Formats: sequence, C-alpha cells, structure tokens
Amino acid sequence: MSRGRQHPTRASGRVACPALALIAALLTVTGCAGAADGHTVRLAQFPWSAAKLTNAILAEVVATHPELGVGELETIQVGPATAWAGARRGDVDVLTEVAMPNQSELAAQAEPRIELVHPTYDGAEQGWYVPTAMLGPGQPLEGLRSVTQLNDYAAALDNRLVDSDPSFITTEQNAKRLAGYGLDLEQVTSSEAAQIAELRRAQERGTPILVYLYRPHYVFEEFELTRLEEPNPARDDCFTTGDGACAMPAYSAWTAAAGDLNATAPRFAELLGRFELPLADVEQMLQRVDVDNADVETVARDYVAARPDLVREWVGAP
Repeated sequence: MSRGRQHPTRASGRVACPALALIAALLTVTGCAGAADGHTVRLAQFPWSAAKLTNAILAEVVATHPELGVGELETIQVGPATAWAGARRGDVDVLTEVAMPNQSELAAQAEPRIELVHPTYDGAEQGWYVPTAMLGPGQPLEGLRSVTQLNDYAAALDNRLVDSDPSFITTEQNAKRLAGYGLDLEQVTSSEAAQIAELRRAQERGTPILVYLYRPHYVFEEFELTRLEEPNPARDDCFTTGDGACAMPAYSAWTAAAGDLNATAPRFAELLGRFELPLADVEQMLQRVDVDNADVETVARDYVAARPDLVREWVGAP
C-alpha cells in the first residue's frame, strides 16, 4: 500500500497539512517500555492495517527490551502528507510503512531532519484488480486482460473504479491513470474498510468489480483476484510531468527516522536499521487482524513471542 500505500489521496495523501493542534489531538500512546526513564519516541501511524501492525510489533519489542532506551512509544494517527509535514517540523520522530517510491517526494522534503533508514519489506505489487472468477468463459469480464480494455467493460463494472482512502498518495496517481488511459470510469474513494466491504459484497453476489489494491493485504488470503496487465511500465516521471498512462510501481515499505534519534535512543535507532518483516508473514497477520478480528496488539505479541531469533537479530542481542 497500500501500501501504500502514495497513500495520501494510495493510493498508496494529498491533503493540505493540518495545524499542529490537530496533530496533538490525534496523539495516543501505543506502547510503553519497562524503563520509565527511557526516551519518548513519537511514531506516525498511517491509516492502513499493515502500518498499525508494524507499529504494534515495534511497541511489543520496546516493551520487552528496556535496553533499547525507549520509555514510551506514542503514535500519531495521520495520513502520509500530514505525517511528513510533522516530521519536517519536528513533531514526528519515526515513520513506518513508508511506501516507496510513492512517498519519495514527501520524504525528500523532510530531509535532512528525517531520512529513510531501512526497508521493512519490498516487492509489494499494487494496481487494479478484478475477481478472477469474473474473467472465465461466459462471465461478464470474459476477455478482459489489460487496463486499456476497461472502456469496453465499463457497463459491466458499473462505470467505476473503487479506490481506497482519499488520503492515500496513490489515489492521486489513480486519478492520473484514469485520465492518461482515457478511461470513462468514476473514481470512487472512501475509507479502506468501506472499499473492502464493497469488494466483499461483490464477491458474495458474484458481480464484477474493479478495485485498486496493494500488497501486503489480507484480501489476497481471502479472495482470488487478478491484477490487470499494463501496456506501459512504471516510470519515475509518470505521475509528475508524465501523462499518467503507466503501471504503478511495485513498492517497498521503509522505516524513516530523525537523525537525532541516534543520540537520544541509539539502540532503538540501530534496531530500525535491522527491522525487516517477510511479506508473507505480514499478509498472514493481516488476515488475523482484518478477517478474524483479532486484536492487533495480540497478533503482534504472538508474532514476537514465536520468533525469538528474529527479535534478537533486530535488537542486536548476541
């Protein structure tokens, strides 16, 4: 994600920066370490489940490893554009689930105060998907393979692209893609929860639907979906100076951190430089959170407890 998710408006943030008072109002505690005198780290949390899960895992590690020097993790619930604006001002110390290259422009604007540290996972695809069953013989989308064919199937798709959260950067990218490909489809945005609910209803009714999705996402554990082919590969300039008629790039999820974290919580800063999660593990955990309705903190706690060797590698323990 959506990823990036980018996700300011992922697709995968396109909202004007709110005042500092709004950010302060959204501040909530996510986790506390055992060391009461440790440093407080302010952590941005993007509005998609993988971000919440990643932050919950970090909170669990911090809570069980006081030697990291973090007394408290606090999360700020914001979209990417607002999070990076807060990072530039000094209101945010760490961002996780930074979708790259989606958020590359936002990240560049925050330098040198806060910089990308390490990828959590990479190779995450994003694009436009349809239910695989709808592509079969005699089905409404039979013959559909490429995004360039979508005008021919617009009626079957109710003339819509069901997009995700308006705060996602990819939402802006999808608007440019629709125009660039000359597609007569309405871009429908809402919360990610509403988007997935609509996808689930379409699956239950056996009706076609076109949705923007990204990995990691629990829906790929729940549904069989096919990503439409793209005639043009991703390009760096496609959504800036280009015409938007290109594929959305596979992205990596990165962690970014303020440079002064190396002085205030050096062990934690070092952990961020080693923090990685297998993409398959993330999707399996997301299924527990988003499909089975398990508490995200419980899922994170179970994951950390089941992988002591991985946690030792993150922490840098012998």
